Amino acid sequence: MTGHILKALSIREMARGPFENSEKAENTGNWQHWHLDRSSDDVAWLIFDKKDAGANVLSARVLEELGEIVGELESKPPKGLVLRSTKPTGFCLGADISEFTELKSESEVAEKLTRAHEVVDRFEALSCPTIAVVHGSCLGGGLELALACDYRFAIPGAKLGFPEVQLGLHPGLGGTARFTKLVDPIEAMTMMLTGKTAPHGKAKKLGLVDQVLEERHVEAAVAAVIAGDIEQSSNGIRGRVLSTKPARQLETRQMRSQSAKKAPPQHYPAPEALIELWEDHGGDSGPAMRKAEIDSFARLMMTDTSRNLVKVFFLREKMKGLTRTGAEPVKHVHVVGAGEMGADIAGWCAFQGLSVTLFDMETEKLAEAVKKLSGLCEKKHRSEAQRRDILDRLTPDFANQGVERADLVIEAVPEKVELKQKIYEEVEPRLKQGAILATNTSSIPLESLGEKLKDPQRLVGLHFFNPVALMPLVEVVRHDKADETVLNRARAFVGQIDRLPAPVDTAPGFLVNRALTPYLVEAMVMLDEGVAAESIDRVAEEFGMPMGPIELADQVGLDICLSVANMLRDRLDTELPPAPDWLKQKVEDGQLGKKTGEGLYQWKKGKADKRDKTKAAPDDTLDRLLLPMLNACMACLREGVIEDESLVDGAMIFGTGFAPFRGGPMNYAHERGMDDVRKSLETLANNHGDRFRPDESIRNRGASHG
Repeated sequence: MTGHILKALSIREMARGPFENSEKAENTGNWQHWHLDRSSDDVAWLIFDKKDAGANVLSARVLEELGEIVGELESKPPKGLVLRSTKPTGFCLGADISEFTELKSESEVAEKLTRAHEVVDRFEALSCPTIAVVHGSCLGGGLELALACDYRFAIPGAKLGFPEVQLGLHPGLGGTARFTKLVDPIEAMTMMLTGKTAPHGKAKKLGLVDQVLEERHVEAAVAAVIAGDIEQSSNGIRGRVLSTKPARQLETRQMRSQSAKKAPPQHYPAPEALIELWEDHGGDSGPAMRKAEIDSFARLMMTDTSRNLVKVFFLREKMKGLTRTGAEPVKHVHVVGAGEMGADIAGWCAFQGLSVTLFDMETEKLAEAVKKLSGLCEKKHRSEAQRRDILDRLTPDFANQGVERADLVIEAVPEKVELKQKIYEEVEPRLKQGAILATNTSSIPLESLGEKLKDPQRLVGLHFFNPVALMPLVEVVRHDKADETVLNRARAFVGQIDRLPAPVDTAPGFLVNRALTPYLVEAMVMLDEGVAAESIDRVAEEFGMPMGPIELADQVGLDICLSVANMLRDRLDTELPPAPDWLKQKVEDGQLGKKTGEGLYQWKKGKADKRDKTKAAPDDTLDRLLLPMLNACMACLREGVIEDESLVDGAMIFGTGFAPFRGGPMNYAHERGMDDVRKSLETLANNHGDRFRPDESIRNRGASHG
C-alpha cells in the first residue's frame, strides 16, 4: 500500500494503484474498456483502457460502460475515486472521430451528446471526492471528463488542451462551461479558440491541474484529498469579475477581432460560435451553457467546414500511417549545403532529436544555420537546457566528414544537375553500408540526377517545403531504379522528424510544384495585364488560401518560381505562358522576394507591404488561378505521379496550405462538380488561351457524368 510499490511498475501497473496484488482488493464489473477496483481502504480506482486500441478515445460504447460504472458507484459510494489510464500515449486523446461521420443530422448529434452529458453530469455528482491522475496527452473529451472530477493531478510531461477547433468544432461534453468556470475565463477561451495545449507547468499555473507530482507521490496525494488536506483550484475574484455580463461583452470584442484574423468566420464558424456561447451564458451557474453547447456543437458538426476538416484529420492519419514501415530508424543525418533549405532541414532534424552534421564551403552560412536553430528553439519556447541539447546535436562540418557516419545524406544545393552530380560523385564512395543518399530537389527528375551513380538504388527524393519548421509535407520521390527498402526507410525517417510523406513518382515538378506553378504563373500574367497584386491576393485569400499567389511567389523566391516554370514549360506538354520580361529583370537585379527584402512586394520586418485599397479583380480571377491547379492535379493522377485523390488533397493542404476547410483541391472539384470544372476551363480557354484546356481525364469524367 505504500508509494515504493509504484517505482518499478509500467504505466499499466502504475495506473492500477495500491490495490495491485492486494488480496483485499475488490474487482467489480465485466466491462471491455474500464476496470474498477477498490483497495482495502475503500478507495475506488477506475482505469480507462480501451480494448484493442493503442490510445484511449471516448466512443459511444466507452461512455455507455462509464454510465453503468457510475450506477454502481452511486449505489455503493467509496471513500474516494481515482480516474486513470493505462495507455502509454496518455490519459485520453478525445472523442472517437470515426463516429462523427456516422451522424447525419443535428438532431442525431444533439441526442447522442445529451446522453453523453447525462453520464458525465452523474459522474461529476458522485458523493465521494474524485481525482483524475493525468499523464501524457489529455485532450478534448478526455480533458472534459477530467474536468468533471473534483481534483486533477498531472504527471510531469502531461499535455492538456482542447483541439476541437481544428475540426471545425468547440468542446461538446460540457467543457465550455466547466473550463471557463474553473480557470481565468480569458485564458480558457484563448486555449479553446486556438486549440493550443498547455504543458503540465502552465496547466498548474492556470489552475487547470491542482498538483504536479511524480508517480511515487500519487498515492499520498490521493490520501491527502480524502483527508481534506488539499484545496480545489479556483479562478478567484478575477475570474468571477470577468464572468459578469459587461466584462464578457467587452472581452468578446477583442476575441472576435483576434480570431477573425486567423480564422475568418465565413470559413471557420466554430470560434465565433464559441465566443457567442461564452458571451451569452458564461456567467450562468446552472446547466444553461451546457445545454446551449450541445445545440451549438450539433450545428457545427453538420457544416461543410467541419465535415471537410474531419476529412483532413483522416488524411493526416493516413499519411502518418505511411511512415510506419518497420524500417531501421535513422540516427545520424548529414546535410550538404547550408543555404536556406539545407540549414532549415538540418536544424529541424536536430530539433527532432537526431544527430546532424551540416557541410558548406561558406563558414558564415554554417554560423547562420546555428543562429536560425537557436531562434527556432526560442520560438518553440524550449528551456535553456533543452536549447543547449538541441544545439549540441547540430555540428557544423567544415570538412564534409559527416558523410562516413551518416545513415542518411541529404543534398540541398541549388537546382543545377551538374552541381548535384558532382556532389554525388564525391559522396557516394564514402557512404557507409546501407546509408541512403537523398536529394531535396524541388523539380529535377531523379533519373537525370542518378545517371552517374554506381548504385542508383540508394537514391531517393526528399523534397521539403519552405519554411521547413512550419510546412508538414515532404514529397518522397521514387524512380525506376529505387530500392523498396530505401523508400521504406525514407518514409519512416519522415515520420521520425514529425513530417507527413507524400509518395510521388519522379516527374517534372513532382506533384506540388507541378500543381502550384500554373497558379503562380497565372497570377504573373494578371499582373502583366495591369491587375493590382493586392487585388489578386485578396481573391485567393477570400477563397480561403493562407496567402495569395503574389505573396506566395515572394515567399518562395522569384528565382525559384522562374526556374520551375521554365523547367515545366520545357519538359511537359503544357501551354504555360512565358514569364514577362519585367519578372526576368527583377530576378537578374536580385529582387527575389522576401529573402532580399524586395520582389513583387516590398518586405518590411518580414511582412509584405500591401496597399489597403485597390480596384476589384476581374470576375473570373478565382477560376483563372484555381482551375489550372485542379487541371494539373488531374494530370498527375492520370499519369500516375501520385497514387490516389486523397493523397493529392493531403499533399496540397500540407504542402501549400490549400484551404483546409475545403478538404483539398480534389474534394473541392467534386463538391463543385467535375462537369462544371470542365465547362469553366473550356470557357477560360476560349477567353484566354489553350493553357486552360481541360486535361483529358477531366474531359472524360465530364462526358461520362453528363
